Amino acid sequence: MASETADIKSRKLLGWGILAIITLIWGSSFILIKKGLLVFSPGEVGALRILFAAIVLTPIALKNVSKIDRKNWHFLLAVGFAGSFLPAFLFAAAQTRLESSIAGVLNALTPLFVLITGVLFFGQGIHKRTTIGLLVGFAGTAVLVMAGEDGGFAGFNAYALLVVLATICYGFNINIVKYKLVGMGSIALTSIALVMVGPLAAAYLLTATPVVAKIQATEGALLALAALATLGIMGTAVALVLYNKLAQITNPIFASSVTYLIPIIAVMWGILDGEVLVLQHYLGMAVILVGVFIANKRV
Repeated sequence: MASETADIKSRKLLGWGILAIITLIWGSSFILIKKGLLVFSPGEVGALRILFAAIVLTPIALKNVSKIDRKNWHFLLAVGFAGSFLPAFLFAAAQTRLESSIAGVLNALTPLFVLITGVLFFGQGIHKRTTIGLLVGFAGTAVLVMAGEDGGFAGFNAYALLVVLATICYGFNINIVKYKLVGMGSIALTSIALVMVGPLAAAYLLTATPVVAKIQATEGALLALAALATLGIMGTAVALVLYNKLAQITNPIFASSVTYLIPIIAVMWGILDGEVLVLQHYLGMAVILVGVFIANKRV
């Protein structure tokens, strides 16, 4: 009994430690995307991010590929697309019209979509408090995406929907990892899933973009490339290994709660980079986080 209690405590401590590291890494991802967009197109930013991550993880994937059960391949491909590939492109496209700090806050919708996808597709139950939290969170989203730069409310910013779509992808990803890939090591899972989608990113870059010419001839390209290399290696490869481990040793809602803290880091970076936020932005941020808190309070 004592050993079981000690094991639970160690898991909790490990979970909180991983949560803190991921927060710092992912909270800095949005400013790195912004720096990459100074030179590269959204598609190039997304593809370079995935390619760097896949290259780093290829040796690990090759080492673990023989351990994978054949029946899990389609789930691994789904994790590659939903957890990495599609969000990489969606966030890059969104940040052409959204401040990096606002994108970071909208990312806090992830726990809400973990709940929704869990209920609709993975047999999770839903409680009244959860429903209230969902409604509050989406109200905050509406405030945030309607806020204008002059402090009033402007027209709807459709680019915010790209971030919302990315968080829906994350919702599916977390539930797949937790319920369909039980017992698979987080390093093997992450590396194989990313390497499966890596060739698609490489093919896109080489056949549909002038990325090589940009790197050779554009001023500031190497600095932007360094930002994306950091984003791919740390923000995708390393962070996803840690995140999938977190989802396995805790639960999907706790794992997705990293998005409580990510906005703090994202907003700090945004302010340091000269981004201007008005009262409506902060109001929307606060309402989103309150909604996420209410929805997860029972956990």
